[in-house]
Formats: sequence, C-alpha cells, structure tokens
Amino acid sequence: MLSSQRHGWRRRRIEDFPAQGQAVWVELSVCRWRCLNTDCSRRTFSDHDTAVAAPYARRTSRQAQLLGHMAHAAGGSPAERLLRRLGIRVSDDTILRQLLRAAQVAPPRARIIGIDDWSWRKSQTYGTIIIDLERRAVIDVLEDRDIVTCIDWLKRHPEVEVISRDRCGIYAQAARQGAPQAEQVADRFHIVQNLRMAIEEQMNLHGRPTGRALLSEADNISTAKNLLKSRLAHRKSREEIFKTIWALREQGLTCSEIGRRTGFPRRSVAKWLQFETPPDRKRAVLKRSSAWYFEEYLKQSWENGIRSGNALLPLIRERGYEGSLSNLQRLLAGWRRAEKQEQGGAINEYQILEPVRDPETGHAISPVIAAALCIKPRGKLTLEQVRKVEALKAGSKAFTTMRHLAMRFNGILRGRKADPLPAWIDDAIETDLAPIVRFARTLNRDIDAVRNAIEMHWSNGQAEGQINRLKTLKRAMYGRAGPNLLRARMLPLHHTY
Repeated sequence: MLSSQRHGWRRRRIEDFPAQGQAVWVELSVCRWRCLNTDCSRRTFSDHDTAVAAPYARRTSRQAQLLGHMAHAAGGSPAERLLRRLGIRVSDDTILRQLLRAAQVAPPRARIIGIDDWSWRKSQTYGTIIIDLERRAVIDVLEDRDIVTCIDWLKRHPEVEVISRDRCGIYAQAARQGAPQAEQVADRFHIVQNLRMAIEEQMNLHGRPTGRALLSEADNISTAKNLLKSRLAHRKSREEIFKTIWALREQGLTCSEIGRRTGFPRRSVAKWLQFETPPDRKRAVLKRSSAWYFEEYLKQSWENGIRSGNALLPLIRERGYEGSLSNLQRLLAGWRRAEKQEQGGAINEYQILEPVRDPETGHAISPVIAAALCIKPRGKLTLEQVRKVEALKAGSKAFTTMRHLAMRFNGILRGRKADPLPAWIDDAIETDLAPIVRFARTLNRDIDAVRNAIEMHWSNGQAEGQINRLKTLKRAMYGRAGPNLLRARMLPLHHTY
C-alpha cells in the first residue's frame, strides 16, 4: 500500500568508492512515511534503496561487494593493507564480517557430489569437504569427519543422486544411512593405490634393501612382519657392513668409490674407517613419553597379573607418562611374544625369499619400485624398467602372478565394463597371496561402488584438488582460521558458478 503522509525525514551518510585516494561520502535524505494500513503493527516505515546501500549499512552496496571480493581472495589483514593503499580505511575484522555475511547464502542444490576428508592437524583431527562435481565447486566444509555429522548433512540434501568417495568406511556408511537413494562411486585412483600397496606388501617378503646390498640376505626381513627379528638382523648386518667397507679399503679404494659401491654416504664411510670395530649406537635418553621409562613399574605390574594395556595406561599416567596407548601396547606385545616363546608356543614365521636384484647394478630391487613396475603397462616402460620387470618375473613367481592380475585389472578399469570383475576377484582369491586375497575380498565387500567406478566417469579428483586449495588458504592464514571463515573462503563468492 502506498502512503502519501510523510512522518519525517533523516540523513544517511554512506561511504563510497574513493576518488584520487580521497574518501567519498554519499549523503542521502531518507523519508519516513506513515503506514495507512490499520492492521499493520508498524506505524511508520522508511524508504529503502538496496541498489545504493543496505538498511543500516555504513557503506554503499558496491563498496561492500568490493570488501567481500577482497576478503575472499586475500583474507583479512592482506585485504586491509591493500584497501588502505586504495584509499578505503577499514579494519580486517570488518572485511571478514562482510565475507561471512556473504557466505550465509545457501548454495544451489547438487545432484552429484564428491566427499573427502582433510586434516586440521595431520594424524590428529580431520574435517570433511563436499564438492559439487557437476559445477566443479565447493558446496560445504564440515568441521569434523564424524559419521553422524555426515549423515545429518546428507539427510538435509535428499536431492543427491551420486556420491563419489574414497575407500574410507566412514563415508560409505554415512552414504548408506544418510542418502540411501544415492549411488556410491569408489575413487579409481584409490583403488589402484590399494592394489599397489597389496603388491608392495607381498614383495616385502623378498626383503627391503634399506641396508643396501650389504645386508645379510637371511636376516633382511620386513620390519612390518617382525620388528624384533628385524632389529637383530640389522645389528648383525652392521658387522658385515663394517667388514665389507674395510675389505674395500684394503683394496686401495677411496671413500667416494666405497660409497658408490655400497650406497653409503662418503662421510659415513670415512667415519667407520676411523674405528677398528663396529661403533656402538648411542642410546637416546629415555623420556616420559616412552613406555620404557616406566619399565620397572610395568614389570612389577605384569608379574602381579595386570597385563592389559588399557588397565596399565591410567596407572603409569598417574606417574607422569606422556605417551600414547599404542607405544605402551608395543612394549607389552614384545613381552607377550617372549613369554610365548619360553612356554614353547607356536610363533608365526614368515618365509624370507631371495631378494631380486637389478641386472645392471646388482642391488636389490625395493618392494616400492617392484609394486610401481607391476601395475605399469608394458608400453609405458623404459628399457631399464623392462629389464627390471624381466628380472622380477624370473626371480619371483608371485610377481609374475601379480603382474598378470594387475594388467587384467587395468584393462577392466579402462574398458569401462564391470562384467569381468567378479571373475577377476575369484582368480585373485585363488592365488594364495595373502595381501592380494585381502584386496580382492575388500573389493567384493564394496562391489557396487567399484562397479560404478568402472562404468561411470565420476571420480574424486576434484575433491583432491580442492583440498590442496584448502591447505593453501589454511596455511596462508597461519592455521588460525575457524571452520566458518575457512568455509567462507572455500565457497564460491555469492555462490555464483
């Protein structure tokens, strides 16, 4: 309803763009009118021209939009310094408030999303990022990666039809409970990475060349399999390394030449040549973060029947323990193994195979390189890599089997047809290679998402790229940005795609 009865007027002083570095103020005469609607609770109302300025605003709409753009691109303090050079004197808090107000606008609905985690603090706390894969933009940034939080978000967005994710079980369960109508797509990159890790685990049985070619072949076993035996083997290998270095020295070779032949730095070789016997390692001083610091008390409690890590942890924390439960569990696991061996119990022994050596250098091929070569197609191998692959095939029957399976699996992924996948899983389970069998069974449990990954073109690559951008922004703000500010800078400005 229009009103012709003026109640009064007032002046508004609003800051606009500067001119030649000088501040410019716009003065508006705003009229207040009487409301002629008797049913209305308000008696008067004012003129509002949002094209010029928002109600109660102290700056024009175009200047407020500029502040939002600067905050989104540069952050608070950098934007403040730049705006002062342009003649706009405004604080960093005001700039960030303008950005946070713009981020309150709800983004458009998304049908196909990608979901992944990112780290607030690596290996400690994590958040969740959600991407619109069709528009290639961030939809939301969640403060944690708790399954309840993800389920609640998905329930508020029933329009989601496809969810691309990695192999993390948290997001798989959240998608099943929060968006049962959506198709899940496993990320192809992570599937191939899981296969590579399984191959690397199997090749660990041939020993890791961390002690160079001088390590005892009988004792060079995987640390992941048996930490105690690996340490004993390393102590023994130090004597062999020392003897080999002195034998090469007696042949008249220089320290640099010995270093090239053994793989050790020249300074390490020169240091070892100063001793007549292998130098003993210097033990670090025990700290309260180490469970060995409380060895006497733990042994006493062990003899008294308190053998659970969860029961011992609060007891030693009362005495100043600052470490984690996992450190305590590793100490107790060694005591359990020693006790079992004394009682004559069965101890798992892992077959140590002959290391496969490079035909050119004679050095052992590491499990990491072997796994990378195993999944690489023949046409992309260099001549040197071809020689290594042939040596691995000749020296390891398991590698030949795994390469055959890897090439078939790559063909299934590139062929975009998931029909051969069940037969591949059955063949992988029949290989009797424990890591490959475990990988195949994992695929079978997540078979629907893996099928969709093969047949659909969606992947989580965009999420990985946005996580890199998020890390850059977080570090540029020195890690002090809260979840709301980080979300505001990650979202497209005003959600315009």
